[in-house]
Amino acid sequence: MSQPLPRRGRWRPRLDPPALVALALGVAGVGYRLLLTLSTVPPSNSDEATFGLAALHIAAGEERPVFLYGQHYMGMLESYLAAPLLALLGPSWPVLRLPLLALYALFLWLIHRLTRRIGSPWFATFVVGLLALGSQRVVRDQLTVVGGRPEGKVAVLLMLLVVVGLAQGTLRHRRLAVGLFGLLAGVAVWSDWLILPYVGAATLALLWAARRDLLGWAGALLVAGVTLGVAPMIAYYLTAGPGTDPLSVLRAVNTDDDPDPPLAQRFSGAVLEGVPLATGLCPIDGCGRWPAWFGLLYPALLGIATVVAVLAYRRATGRAARVAPIVHLALVVGAALTLLSYARSPLAATDPLSNARYLALLHLSLPAVLWPLWQVAVAALRGTAGLFERLAGTLAAALLAALAAAAALVTVLFVATDTGAPRADERAARELADTLRAAGPHEVYGTYWTCNRLIFNTGERVACGVLDDGLAPGQNRYPAYWARVAAASRPGYVVETGSPQEQRLRQLLGGRADAALIADLAGYRVYHPQTPLRPWR
Repeated sequence: MSQPLPRRGRWRPRLDPPALVALALGVAGVGYRLLLTLSTVPPSNSDEATFGLAALHIAAGEERPVFLYGQHYMGMLESYLAAPLLALLGPSWPVLRLPLLALYALFLWLIHRLTRRIGSPWFATFVVGLLALGSQRVVRDQLTVVGGRPEGKVAVLLMLLVVVGLAQGTLRHRRLAVGLFGLLAGVAVWSDWLILPYVGAATLALLWAARRDLLGWAGALLVAGVTLGVAPMIAYYLTAGPGTDPLSVLRAVNTDDDPDPPLAQRFSGAVLEGVPLATGLCPIDGCGRWPAWFGLLYPALLGIATVVAVLAYRRATGRAARVAPIVHLALVVGAALTLLSYARSPLAATDPLSNARYLALLHLSLPAVLWPLWQVAVAALRGTAGLFERLAGTLAAALLAALAAAAALVTVLFVATDTGAPRADERAARELADTLRAAGPHEVYGTYWTCNRLIFNTGERVACGVLDDGLAPGQNRYPAYWARVAAASRPGYVVETGSPQEQRLRQLLGGRADAALIADLAGYRVYHPQTPLRPWR
């Protein structure tokens, strides 16, 4: 364990071998992601740019947004974290992503601390090693500023560490710790509603660990903390007008006119595709047959972890000894509810590759899901079990080794073969931004996936209005940009080469199309008609 070592009047931390190995693995994981961040890999997109533009507005003191522009449920904490850096260094993707890199490093440290306290030192090192690896799907969830998950995972780990500290009596200021728990819960819920299953499970663990404390001032501080954390959300819903209350927003988000896919198809998309993708066992273009075995095993592992935690709780005596299985149960409940919620969505069946990001929170539950396998494997390797237990332990050890090997292989394949296309895509977007910033036009129309990315890349020197493929107004998250382009006397068009939008534009321009083409870049074409063209008017 990490212990203070007094030496010559100075306090120095001493790390045991498991902690030293975990530190080395963690530094490697952070360094790997730092290199990707500096290279803008994974590539940027307009969703991320919307958070970046909000951060620019916050840094300039122009706005204090509560939710993502054009939505009523995705909190803007990541924009507030990035705003000081953007104010100091100017708009760039690495600067925008630096707070998420810091959150990832904090996540590794916290999950190591929690896993040591509810598991064992070497098991905590193993968990850190798995989480230091990262496929393209995993690092996209960790490094792109699209809201909610990185800060939510940190908040839940801190909440569970508070629960452990309260149960084991290691926290001196118990009331303040409970208040901090409430504040973290409120901020996490404001940031992203997907964290609710884990917040709810952690709250139940808190009620078990500190139910007597909650009858006094600690309970009042808990309520005050939650209220303070969700205060921006409450203020928004009270003043934003009809149709923006939480229930209306939930109904709007979950409304889908298409028929629901069969349950088997949704289960297959969630378990066989979503779980391996979210846990880093598959490349981003999909899972083959061999990684699907972990997805198929995952519900069984949740069940086994539940049984093991219940048995451990019954064998233990005293609150300090029983808090570990309670936290394991909280993590299992959070994972199970997250998986069930995702499996209920049609997106799990219709587009599991793009929507596996909704399962990124399952990383929180690795210490609980893999703990039974680790225990059986260690018992078998030590030779302290019978024949059946040794066979089961050998199988468990093989499964853990296969998990680590698969995650490492996918990470290596990503670094070796899959970073070229993202870098080329980013270079093309920067070339487009540089061209328009230097030579204009500075007011253009484009697709959703072009516009806000272009605006951020130019530091708002260029404004872009979103059109759909038929050149009708599209999803304009920030109306001010649309208004600026609409007021331009001669707006341009930025289209992807050969896209339906370009085909429609050339059809409308007719014989003037070639004359209006002023730039042909890698993947993009810029048209600037002499006569303004706004076919939707």
